[in-house]
Amino acid sequence: MLKIGVGPSSSHTLGPWRAAERWLARLNSKDNLEKVEEVEVHLYGSLSLTGKGHATDYAVMLGLLGADPESVPIDTIDPLINKIKKEHILLLDGKYSINFDPNKHIIFNRKFLPFHANGLKFQAKLKSGRKISKTYYSIGGGFVISEERKNAKRKVDMFNKFPFPVQKGTELLDFCNKEGFKISELVLQNERSLRDDEKIDYELNRIWSTMLECMYTGCHTEGTLPGGLNVKRRAFEMHNKLKSELPYSTPQEWLQTIRQTEVKFRQILQWVSCFALSVNEVNASLGRVVTAPTNGSAGVIPAVLMYYMVIENHAGNFEHVKQFLLVAGEIGSIFKKGATISAAMGGCQAEIGVSSAMAAGALTELLGGTPEQVLMAAEIAMEHHLGLTCDPIGGLVQIPCIERNSMGAIKAINAAELALGSDPSAAKVPLDKVVQTMWETAKDMSSKYKETSEGGLAVGVFLSDC
Repeated sequence: MLKIGVGPSSSHTLGPWRAAERWLARLNSKDNLEKVEEVEVHLYGSLSLTGKGHATDYAVMLGLLGADPESVPIDTIDPLINKIKKEHILLLDGKYSINFDPNKHIIFNRKFLPFHANGLKFQAKLKSGRKISKTYYSIGGGFVISEERKNAKRKVDMFNKFPFPVQKGTELLDFCNKEGFKISELVLQNERSLRDDEKIDYELNRIWSTMLECMYTGCHTEGTLPGGLNVKRRAFEMHNKLKSELPYSTPQEWLQTIRQTEVKFRQILQWVSCFALSVNEVNASLGRVVTAPTNGSAGVIPAVLMYYMVIENHAGNFEHVKQFLLVAGEIGSIFKKGATISAAMGGCQAEIGVSSAMAAGALTELLGGTPEQVLMAAEIAMEHHLGLTCDPIGGLVQIPCIERNSMGAIKAINAAELALGSDPSAAKVPLDKVVQTMWETAKDMSSKYKETSEGGLAVGVFLSDC
C-alpha cells in the first residue's frame, strides 16, 4: 500500500511507468527487446483525458528508458524527456536506440476500455515487420494489472499463506480478539510470513525517511508549481512563520527543532496543514513521494504521523513509526479489497477518503486505542469523505488536490479523537459497511467526476482564469 515513486499521480504517473517496465521485462523474456524498431503507446479513458496534466506521457517515456521511479535522480527527469523530444530518439531500456517522437508515438484515445478506466497499450514493431502488443491497467496506488491477471493465482496463494488472512474489518477484529493482538502486531505476523524482521524494518524505515525528506523538501522550496495554473507554493512561507530559530541541517534535526516550537491549537492546525501541503507541492512538481495510498493523497499520512512525532509524543521513535505504518497499510488494503483506491473508478473519496481513514486508524492505535476504536476512527474519517469527486483543474494534481490533503489530515486527527472518546459497541456504522457504501457511491457517481476533467471545478474554472 505504501510505495516510493515520483509524482504527480500514482494511477496516471507511477502506474503507467511500472506498466512500461513490465512490458520491457516481457519483451526481454521473449528475446524481443533488441529486435524492436518502433514503439507506440496508446492511452485510454482517464489516462488520456488527464494524462498531460498528470505527466503520463513523461511516465511512459521514463519507463521505456528503464529508469526506476524509486531511484531516478529527480533533477535528471526533465533533461531526459527534453532529449527525447528534441532528438526523437529513445534508448529502450537504456540500451537500444529507436526512433521515438512523443507527438506521434504516444496516442491519446478518449474512449474507455471496458475492463478499467485507466488503460494503456504498448505496441512494438519488430525489425522483421511483425507487431506485438500488450494492454495494462493502472488500477490506483501504482498497482498495475493485465486483463488476464496471470499473477492473480500467485497472489491468492500468498494471501492464503498468511497466518491471519484479512479481507474485511470484521475478520481483522476477530483475529485480534482471538489472539489478543493489536492490529499492528497482527499485521507484523503476516509480514513475517513474507520476509524477516530486518527486511521489514529496512523497508518501513525507507518509507518513513522518504516521507520525512519529502516534507523537508516541500517546506524549504519556494516558487511556483509547473503546469500553467501558476500555483504558488505555500508550505515555504507557512514553515518560515512557524519554525523556531534553532539551527538544523538535516530532516532529522529539523524534526527535533519543531518539537521545541509553540504549539497552541492554531499552530497545531498550521503545522499539520504545512506538512500536508509540503508533500503535495513536491508531488505536483514531479518530486519523490510515498504513495499513501495514492500520490494525489500522499500528504495525509506523513502529516498525521509527523503530528504525532512532533506534537503528541516528543519521544516518538522508529517503533512508533513502524506501528503507525503497519496499521495504516492494513486499513488501506481493506478499502482496496472491498472498494477501490483509484480516483478514476471512485472519485477523490477513493484517495483522500481512504488516506484519511488510514491515518485516523493508525493514529488511534498510537494514542492507545483498541482495535475496535481503530476501525471506528477509520470509519468516521471515510464517512465524511463519501461522495467526494475528483475534478482537478487542467488535469493537474494541484487544485483542489493539494488543499484536500490538509483537509484529510485534519479530519483524520479529529476522527481519532472522536473514536478514542467513544464506545465502539454503540457505533451505528461498522467499517465494512462504509467500505461497501463507498463502493456503491463510486459506481453511482457520474464518470465526469472521476478524474476526467469533464465536471466540477475542472470545467467551472478555466486555465485563463488562473
